[in-house]
Amino acid sequence: MKKLKAIVVEDERLPRLSLLAKLENFRHSVEVVDSCENYDSALMSILQHRPDLLFLDIQLQGRDSIGLLNELKESITLPYVIFTTAYSDRKYLMSAIKFSAVDYLMKPIDKGELAQAIAKAADRAEVETSATLPQSEKLSFKSVNGKILVTTDDIAYIKADGNYAHVFTFMRDDLIMENLLSLEQRLPADIFVRVDRSTIVNITKVYRMDTQQLNCILVSANGRELRMKMTKSGMEKLMDVLG
Repeated sequence: MKKLKAIVVEDERLPRLSLLAKLENFRHSVEVVDSCENYDSALMSILQHRPDLLFLDIQLQGRDSIGLLNELKESITLPYVIFTTAYSDRKYLMSAIKFSAVDYLMKPIDKGELAQAIAKAADRAEVETSATLPQSEKLSFKSVNGKILVTTDDIAYIKADGNYAHVFTFMRDDLIMENLLSLEQRLPADIFVRVDRSTIVNITKVYRMDTQQLNCILVSANGRELRMKMTKSGMEKLMDVLG
């Protein structure tokens, strides 16, 4: 999970410093890039930094922070908002609902409630990120006993074996009834690169290259490692492609 870039907007000094201090306990998941004490500085900072998360005091020196959000949404996609306030007011609660606020925290802010609010924001970010990621294409290969189905993201590399080929995923090695030229034509050229006469590599999975031992370490999205032995020409081609 990536860190959420955050801005704290609070017009009172002590509550602002208190919240910043509490957020230090969550620095593994939240990076505070700025803190602001009034409407105008908050507007400029948010437009500049484009934060993922906004800790926003409902009242800013007499100005309604709902107006700030209305002004911001004319220019940018609004960040996730956690409202902070010293008052329990139905009007403000309804405003929070209107802007799909992540949470509504009463001052002084409780650490446990703060943790829950941050977790909610992180969950929203993860769901929305997953929803916008392109789906990995699923491919069908003829095998000795039938078919195998794998996504392009599953494949680490492919090795020729005469007129056939071995497809190496991070879980197993399958022999398929298809030659390397045919596979090269089927696979997305921006992801799969033929580095020598017998090897196609998923370049998005390359983690480390050892030019002395001619080894390439590939890593999956969930951290599985696969070591691939390479030819010298293959290593040179791969290094050239990756820059």
